[in-house]
Amino acid sequence: MTTPVHTQAQIVWDYHLLNHPLEKGDCLLVLCSNDIRVAEYAAQLFLEGYAPFILFSGGVGPLTEDLFERSEAEAFAQIAADMGVPEHCILIEPQSTNTGENIQFSRALLEEKGLDPDRMIVVQKPFMERRSYATMMRLWPDKSVVVTSPPLSFDDYPNEQLSYSDVINVMVGDLQRLMHYALLGYAVPQDIPTHVSQAFQSLVALGFNEHLLESDPL
Repeated sequence: MTTPVHTQAQIVWDYHLLNHPLEKGDCLLVLCSNDIRVAEYAAQLFLEGYAPFILFSGGVGPLTEDLFERSEAEAFAQIAADMGVPEHCILIEPQSTNTGENIQFSRALLEEKGLDPDRMIVVQKPFMERRSYATMMRLWPDKSVVVTSPPLSFDDYPNEQLSYSDVINVMVGDLQRLMHYALLGYAVPQDIPTHVSQAFQSLVALGFNEHLLESDPL
């Protein structure tokens, strides 16, 4: 990776991170994906006593239909159980296909179970922290929310499944969605500093456009 690309990508990565201080909550809400490190991190937080139960939310998406034999939530839940999280402390929402549905369907499941946690710890991938928070604040604004993710740097995040290029494409697309979904009313608006907007535009111009929406009103 060239230095200019890395510099611009680091700016976007840092912007997505909220750096919320981690506090104990009433529920760990895990927004599932193709990254099992999120499941492992959530299980670790439970075992360290950060919340009394975990809700895994996620159906089957384009990135996971050939990765897991079942829904993302069920796959993540099995990882947590294998790490020692008691099954009676695990809830599974296996239908959602996007962040908005993660929150809406999880809320419905908790209401069905007669649960009303006030303090939510949302666990997500690093570059989806801000969008998860903005969506949560729009769809479930009466909750106290802390968003956290596995403590991985931009340089440590790529692995055998995700190359540097993959990560940059996805987080550039997520920044576009953060802006786009606020306009549509799906998330609360986020202040985007000029240097972040410029980094986004630079990366798109350099060809990191594989995860962009097909139609962008911005």
